Amino acid sequence: MRLHSTIPNFKADSTNGPIQFYDWQGDSWAVLFSHPSDFTPVCTTELGRIAVNIDQFIKRNTKCIAHSVDDTQSHIDWVNDIKSYCADIRGEFPFPIIADPERKLAVTLGMLDEEERENPEIAKTVRALFIISPDHRVRLSMFYPMSTGRNVNEILRCIDSLQLTDRLKTVATPANWTPGSKVMILPSVTDEEAAQAFPKGFDRVSMPSGQNYVRTTENY
Repeated sequence: MRLHSTIPNFKADSTNGPIQFYDWQGDSWAVLFSHPSDFTPVCTTELGRIAVNIDQFIKRNTKCIAHSVDDTQSHIDWVNDIKSYCADIRGEFPFPIIADPERKLAVTLGMLDEEERENPEIAKTVRALFIISPDHRVRLSMFYPMSTGRNVNEILRCIDSLQLTDRLKTVATPANWTPGSKVMILPSVTDEEAAQAFPKGFDRVSMPSGQNYVRTTENY
């Protein structure tokens, strides 16, 4: 799934019952992420931390949905372990987990090797993650190996960046950006346009090349 490609409107079973993806997503942003297998240690921490931080996703108008090649009953049984391990999870588990035992969705979204999808011992999904805008387009993807757990704060930071740059078409977020810190004004924006967009001002950074391409502002 390349950036800005459209996620297909798939049907799937999940821990919350059957879903049709577009109906489930509605007009929200979405984070669809895969994990290699139920009842594994790193996956337990990942789903647990996303569940604990679900209010942060809701605040950003973002729904979460997990996926693996295990079946629904396996997911349901595993959720009890996740809730036991992450004691901060209150009430019902806050997002569905898609069951994909035939690996069809995993292949469609490029989360495992086509040649290995029939082998239950080998064909485990990698840690793939897609941030999807309300128009069902992939806006950002992350792929981690099975050995490396993801950082929830980085997922939230990426959502913040995408939503900010959708709202302000004239900026991009620099390395290590966090909400409230300076953003970069796009080189395609003239100084005159920048002055109109940011009436409280922006900074120019002098470069040895003499080219005026590094401009920052925190007045957004």
